[in-house]
This record gives sequence, structure tokens and C-alpha cells, in this order.
Amino acid sequence: MLDLVAGAAASLEPLAGRLRRHVLTAGAWVDVLPGWVHGSDAVFETLLAEVGWRAERRRMYDGMVDTPRLLRWYDGDETLPHPLLTEAKARLNAHYADELGEEFVTAGMCLYRDGRDSVAWHGDTIGRSAHSDTMVAIISFGSPRNLLLRPRAGGHETVRFPVGHGDLIVMGGSCQRTWEHAIPKTTKPVGPRISVQFRPEGVA
Repeated sequence: MLDLVAGAAASLEPLAGRLRRHVLTAGAWVDVLPGWVHGSDAVFETLLAEVGWRAERRRMYDGMVDTPRLLRWYDGDETLPHPLLTEAKARLNAHYADELGEEFVTAGMCLYRDGRDSVAWHGDTIGRSAHSDTMVAIISFGSPRNLLLRPRAGGHETVRFPVGHGDLIVMGGSCQRTWEHAIPKTTKPVGPRISVQFRPEGVA
């Protein structure tokens, strides 16, 4: 839902009692809280204008192609580009402290400029998440896009979460190594979306 009060200060809903957990298979789960960020469109405009977005290239088949989204990675010692993100990370760390057993440290950001930008099926399995349970917390800003999840083992209907305008989704348990997720391309007219992903150290 669009923010109705222009210029309203951004704020966060409480997490306790509001998150809804979706239990998947093989020890994976997803927590969802639509509209966690109030005033999310103002945050979106700041991120869109002030983050140093970078285009990357990757090898595919016999050549190099542009990654179909823009990226920015913030290490744990870097200042995040909006104070609400700093507060969000602190809130997530407090809420998941016992279950995660460590803190969210890094922040990866993706800018999906329109429906042609996407990310293919994958799990965040570079590092410890290849063999250990962990969490990745994602806040979405801007126009909603479908985040799809499916089990690596197959035999299960794809799960779909439309995320945007300050929605929070947290993938936990074995989700990164037993399930995959993707943001597919779409031919529908959609505006830009920014995804902010908080991860523990050593998870990428």
C-alpha cells in the first residue's frame, strides 16, 4: 500500500506478535510482515538517489553479460544510507537474538529498475549457509514484485510472496540450502523496487 501522507517520518511496526511464520519442508521457514516500514516510499526515494548503485557483469555460457539489476554491498563497518535501516537491523538483531544466535551484520542491496530486471533461482549458499542453518532478512521498498520459493528436491508447489512498500520477509532454518528463491522477470508495467538483505557475517 502506498504511503498516504507525503513526507511522513519513516518508522517501524513492532515485530513481536506481528510476524507470521510459514513452515516449509526440510527444516526451512519464512517469516512475513507486510508493511513493516511506515513511510517506506520516502526511504525508497533516498536509497534510489543516494546509494552508489553498481552494474556488474557475469560469465554465462561463452561470454559476459550484464547482471539484470544494480547492486551495492555494505560491510558491517560501513554506515548504512538511511537511519531507518540502522534501526531495522538493530530491531531484527534484538528479535532474533536467541533463535539466530548471532547478529545480522552485512547489508546487500539490489535495485530492480523495471520488469526486465530479475534474479534467477538460487540459495544464498556462499559461505556458512552452504552447510549450516542461518537467516536472511529482506526489506522491500518501491513497487511490489513476486518473490518465489521452491524446494531444491522438487515435488512441491512454488510459494509466492508479493513484496514491496516496506514489507519484511525473513528466510530461516535450512531455507538457503534446501530451498531456492527468485525474482522473475515480468511483462507487466512495474516501477522500480529496492531489496535490502541483512545477513550474518560469512553468509552471502
